[in-house]
Amino acid sequence: MTRALVLFAHPCAESFSASLHRTVIDTLTRRGWEVDDCDLNAEGFSPVLTEAERRGYHEVGPNIEPVKSYVDRVRRAEALVLVFPVWNFGYPAILKGFFDRVFLPGVSFRLEDGFVKPNLTHIRKLAAVTTYGGTRMRALMAGDPPRHVVRRALWHVCRPERMRYLALYDMNRVTAPQRARFVARVAGEMERL
Repeated sequence: MTRALVLFAHPCAESFSASLHRTVIDTLTRRGWEVDDCDLNAEGFSPVLTEAERRGYHEVGPNIEPVKSYVDRVRRAEALVLVFPVWNFGYPAILKGFFDRVFLPGVSFRLEDGFVKPNLTHIRKLAAVTTYGGTRMRALMAGDPPRHVVRRALWHVCRPERMRYLALYDMNRVTAPQRARFVARVAGEMERL
């Protein structure tokens, strides 16, 4: 049985992101996976890296204490699935704060002679499910930071066997049939993850 950590980052239960989140959870559960559903907003996760946390950032061991329960969840995961909207060409603050506070030295990476080495190699599957208000071209012109962080930075610390980045662009003009097709695509990709 695969253990998946699903990180969901949207504050509104009626949002399209919330329906994508439900699709991911339902599909993985139907597959028999053990799913740790981490709804960051519902759990009240604080995205703010405090002064004390920043000062102790490189003290491997003590640095995890403020977020130990989340570190434990990441360490148990064999798959990591992110479900989030792209806002202002980036992650919602709560998801960015999760990476800042939880993906620490000794957790997601280790430093060896000043070089970052992957430390989440137990995560064999990595996926992101996201929406953009603008077009793909607009995202490309802005550099598409969320895609690059998943496909480069997160990939680097995990080195997964399988990775998917599923994006629905142009949410400001997308139609109901297009949304339905994307939901079906997400379900299909979660079946194959």
